Amino acid sequence: MKTLLVPVALHDALASVFETAALTARRFGSLIEGVSLRPALAEYVPVDMVGGMTWLRDEEADRAEAEAAGQRFLDFMAKAGIPEAADGPCSPASAGTVGPRYRWRPDVPAGDAFLGQHARLFTATVVGRPGSEDRAPRMTTFETALFESGRPILLAPPVAPATLGEAVLIAWNGSTETARAVAFAMPFLRGAKRIRVLSVEGGMVPGPSAEELARALACEGIVADHRALPAGRRTPGEVYLTEAAEYGCDLLIKGAYTQSRLRQMIFGGPTSHLLSHAGVPMLMAH
Repeated sequence: MKTLLVPVALHDALASVFETAALTARRFGSLIEGVSLRPALAEYVPVDMVGGMTWLRDEEADRAEAEAAGQRFLDFMAKAGIPEAADGPCSPASAGTVGPRYRWRPDVPAGDAFLGQHARLFTATVVGRPGSEDRAPRMTTFETALFESGRPILLAPPVAPATLGEAVLIAWNGSTETARAVAFAMPFLRGAKRIRVLSVEGGMVPGPSAEELARALACEGIVADHRALPAGRRTPGEVYLTEAAEYGCDLLIKGAYTQSRLRQMIFGGPTSHLLSHAGVPMLMAH
């Protein structure tokens, strides 16, 4: 977790995004790169479906909002005592640098396409948990980073966490996606004080059991207990969050969209439930 990308846009979870990134950076001595994130000017919003009128986003307003968001990033880093990187993000001169540091990059193209490409250079991208409210982080930001970067997403909850990665819950369903998330999470797992592998009846796909994953982690020198629970009247997503709260979890690891996004939109699913209700940081991968 040596390099963290933080897309910065004004939303209600922005303070939590910054704090989640800072907690990670302090733990691993990471570089945090903040980038200004704003919609592309080609995005039109229909106003009158009958008359065919459209409204083009106000470029100046978008730019002013991006500058305000960037200033919040800079103010947070100064208040948190995180120094600015002296030699750029990944120069040979900074290869041996120890300790958290940041870089602000304001000159990025508008739109999400750049984010999906640029995020491929970083260990993880830190974004806010998306929501449907006007001031919530955008789902398109999360999905672009998730599907286009090939890297994991560290999702910040709506309220800033106090700790990160001390008590880890792996929401195991036997899938390729969750196996990939576990592999990406190894830096957290190696430093965690407590780890639990949890599987839920009705939430598994053909694959190894929770007990088998715990044994595999033991081969890596990582101690984890395991539980396999019946869902009962609760969905697997509900069980994950209940167990996370009872365990005192401060990081939940989960593969994202083992079922298709369309299926989850229609029928629901663990990923959709967690994206709507999780109050703890989550590390997710597809």
